[in-house]
Amino acid sequence: MRMNLPATLLLTATLAFFGAGASAAFAQRAIEVDRVLAVVGNEVITAVELRDRVVSTTRQLERQGIQLPPVEVLERQLLERMILERAQIQLAEETALRVDEPTLERAILRIAENNNLTEDQLRAALSQDGISWERFRNEIRTEILLTRLREREVDSQVVVTDAEIDNFIANNPDAFSGEELLVAHVLIRVPEALSQAEQARYAARAEEVIRRHASGEDFGQLAAEYSDAPDAVDGGVIGWRGLDRLPALFADAVRNLQPGQVSPVMRSAAGFHVVKLVGVRGGELAGAEALEQTRARHILIRTSEVLSDTDAEARLIGLRERMVRGGEGFEDLAKVHSDDLSGARGGDLGWIYPGDTVPEFERAMDALDPGEISEPIRSPFGWHLIQVLERRVQDVSDERIRSATRNALRERKADEAYENWLRELRDSTYVEYRIEFD
Repeated sequence: MRMNLPATLLLTATLAFFGAGASAAFAQRAIEVDRVLAVVGNEVITAVELRDRVVSTTRQLERQGIQLPPVEVLERQLLERMILERAQIQLAEETALRVDEPTLERAILRIAENNNLTEDQLRAALSQDGISWERFRNEIRTEILLTRLREREVDSQVVVTDAEIDNFIANNPDAFSGEELLVAHVLIRVPEALSQAEQARYAARAEEVIRRHASGEDFGQLAAEYSDAPDAVDGGVIGWRGLDRLPALFADAVRNLQPGQVSPVMRSAAGFHVVKLVGVRGGELAGAEALEQTRARHILIRTSEVLSDTDAEARLIGLRERMVRGGEGFEDLAKVHSDDLSGARGGDLGWIYPGDTVPEFERAMDALDPGEISEPIRSPFGWHLIQVLERRVQDVSDERIRSATRNALRERKADEAYENWLRELRDSTYVEYRIEFD
């Protein structure tokens, strides 16, 4: 199972996204007559859809205190992101990837609970902000769908070898010192097969970001204006991370930066990057001498085109009944039914440190007493039954360092692979523009 993916989905966000109205500048540009702006595959993106995205993004930027870029710039940036999003949705639909109603309902319930609201109160809050319940549900469904698409197309293909772990530890002796960095970035995505002159044009846009930042302009505003990355509307901030969890290109860049400084323009397969080191702090492991470990085992049922979430959950409910009421052994049932490689070991995952598993799995595991079997729980990998075998407190060891390194390298490689995959998908998608920006 893949460990410790960063949680960036709306499912873990708060309702800070919603609230006061958008700025008058955008309201004055409201489009009264709908028209087609772009054709993506066999679908269209309309002016009304772009207007709605502009309004919601403007609200988000205003709440974060990020100065709004010019209207035309924001519209152009958002249209490009909508095209990429539509390309991903089409691929998911073509390959029979779906989000069923029970999964959607559970996600919405978690959003309400995370904000200490009932579902009715959530509906009311959305209504006050002019967001229909149907639109909200569709946005959450899309978030889940795109996450599952990434897991299937990118994350599941990432492999970290023992040689890579050895090399990283040898060259980064202080990687797990506990220091964390707050990093923001701008990505200028570059299509494949461009001439040198065309590539120079994209590089010039990245250089322009550096010049404008040096003249005193806010980096968050520049990210919202220039960046093609999904986190552009968050000012390009990717959150607090240890050096080991940053993409290799970013990690190399920030080593030589002081807080507030930006890197030179850097090139990757995805395009041109500018990185800013926003801040530095001590992390959770700084000064830690011992950590609690949990030894656990699980049964994993993966969903697929032919096995829905409802069916997977029902299978695990049946298996749990056989263990609790029928006395059948967890180990024996895991060997027969689990879709995880650990099934061959009776589902045994060995000793697990905090942060080694995805949050959904860890929360359920931490709530169990030794010997107790969980109810079915959903994670990005499918449905699980979890049994805690025992717990212990132990000093941070070489084994822990190797485990943390593997997780960090997997996350780093997945982020880099995802950016490359998005670029390839965009380049292979038929797009026809029906509008010209100034």
